[in-house]
Amino acid sequence: MINVDQINNGFVLDHIQAGRAMAIYHYLELDKLDCQIAIIKNARSSKMGKKDIIKVEGSLDIVDFDIIGFIDHNITVDIIKDGVLVEKRELKLPEKITNVLHCNNPRCITSIEKELPHIFVLTDKKNGLYSCQYCEEKQGRLWEKIKK
Repeated sequence: MINVDQINNGFVLDHIQAGRAMAIYHYLELDKLDCQIAIIKNARSSKMGKKDIIKVEGSLDIVDFDIIGFIDHNITVDIIKDGVLVEKRELKLPEKITNVLHCNNPRCITSIEKELPHIFVLTDKKNGLYSCQYCEEKQGRLWEKIKK
């Protein structure tokens, strides 16, 4: 068994689908942070068989948890303070996301007005579909678009 040191103050992204941790690491731009980050791939899991884990020693405000929920709402966030688990957050699909997806409709106002934020609203929770706030163009969840 591999031993990875505990973190004192930070958070753990747990229950990541096996093989997806590096994609999440890059998508959330964790490589640009100046803090300790541990990535554990293919850890044993009684619930999932195998899973990935990301441990981050740093403030909670360095990542947007709505984006993580959008990527995969099955990921759990364990919040650590002074080496102790103080909170376990279950994520959900956010009702609205801004500048995460970009509208592909060439007739959308965001194609013309480049400074407008790309806002998508959750329209089908069961299938994880979002619609552009301006033109109602539908897009699936980002998870399917992120490469392993």
